[in-house]
Amino acid sequence: MELPKVGSLGEYIRQQRQQAKISLRQLAAQAGVSNPYLSQVERGLRKPSAEILNQIAKGLHISAQALYVQAGLIEDRQPDSDVLTAIRADVTLTGRQRQVLIDIYESFRRENRADTAQPTQPAEHLGDDPVLPYDGVTPQTREG
Repeated sequence: MELPKVGSLGEYIRQQRQQAKISLRQLAAQAGVSNPYLSQVERGLRKPSAEILNQIAKGLHISAQALYVQAGLIEDRQPDSDVLTAIRADVTLTGRQRQVLIDIYESFRRENRADTAQPTQPAEHLGDDPVLPYDGVTPQTREG
């Protein structure tokens, strides 16, 4: 996940807060920290713990992993897919809508990685769920 390059974690948090149209006071309340503390974080004067970063991420409706990477707490190993980049770049969505889409997308990716990690066994049924033709009639009931 390639994050936009900014000077610091604090600048990144401020950028995300402004993009979400949340005041410093609102974010501080949602994150359970004082206004002065959050202001100091945004100015690079304080380095928040992972727990505080998690609360800030929740308040911003972004992934905590994005803040952990920006803070240097974890290494960013997997590049973003074009889907994630598009979701994050879509300014017509609210922060909450973007996060829900990202969460759903990531859950599908985790599920598929788990499926490919399992030993292959003979499938009882092949393919995905049946797809009905556009008229809603299954091939077996169609008269021809």
